[in-house]
Amino acid sequence: MGYDLQAVIAGGEVLRGAVCDLPAARLASIGQGLSLMPVTDALFDSVADGSDVGALGFWRLPGGFGKTLADWSAAGPVAYVEAEYFGGVGEQQAAVWDAGTIVLGPVRVREGQPIPPAGSPNSQALRRLGVVASAGEDEFSAVGLDRHRHSEAWIA
Repeated sequence: MGYDLQAVIAGGEVLRGAVCDLPAARLASIGQGLSLMPVTDALFDSVADGSDVGALGFWRLPGGFGKTLADWSAAGPVAYVEAEYFGGVGEQQAAVWDAGTIVLGPVRVREGQPIPPAGSPNSQALRRLGVVASAGEDEFSAVGLDRHRHSEAWIA
């Protein structure tokens, strides 16, 4: 089984206010007051500004969208996360913006690299957004990011 995620995550109110001018944006509530906005093909096409895709080393961050995330972070921290796994092997990366600047990352774990002591990139980003994990779970599980295997499933 595979898992893929390309999404913006922030407090529900932060994202609801930010996406009012993005008809292609769809939000899904996740745990601990956060919302997730999958980067669907439609959203990607609507926000890309024609500059290089892959800014900051991400696979699917639309060109110019990092500036938008920085702007949105004036209302509260905003994370961009990516993960791709198949058969337990994969990669993930994340960054967090707050008050207009990157405050975490981009942090990455490439295929074959161990998870650092600080946790996976996505768990680090979620922690930066205020997620608290219980004993025996990580932040990824604490907000329910394990409920769906593919980005598009969050809004289906």
